[in-house]
Amino acid sequence: MARDYSDAYKSTLAEVNAPEAPLILLEIDHAELDEPVRVVNDTQDLTSNGNLYVGFPFRCVLPDDFENQLPKARLSIDNVSRDLMYWIETTGGGQGSTATFKQVLRSNPDLIEWQIQMSLFNVNVTMQEISAELGFENLFGKPAVSFRYNPTNSPGLF
Repeated sequence: MARDYSDAYKSTLAEVNAPEAPLILLEIDHAELDEPVRVVNDTQDLTSNGNLYVGFPFRCVLPDDFENQLPKARLSIDNVSRDLMYWIETTGGGQGSTATFKQVLRSNPDLIEWQIQMSLFNVNVTMQEISAELGFENLFGKPAVSFRYNPTNSPGLF
């Protein structure tokens, strides 16, 4: 799938010694949160489109783009905040949460070069880190109709 990137972003990706690296913005949203958690994978805060993203290094494997496969991503955050643990415990492991990844350049943070929103699954907590899988619900594996007639539930038809 072709994407329309800015010339500055393309040249940054192509250069060996680029003056700046793309930054990953992460928004985690849930119905119980007043506003989404916004962090940037950097040590400095960043304001993008009027929203403040707190500098908080995290590790992520961005989703792949393979044919005939649902994109999957992986997110790991250091377990340093009691607020985050409280939120995970009260929401049943973050059930119903969404994570939005965005890539920007620090020189032009209001221009979103790339963005994807995924659901949070399989949150795993250890003493050192909080990790989660991100992906999409497999709609192709679901039945097309809510009720199917078969010999078990409708023997009079067969």
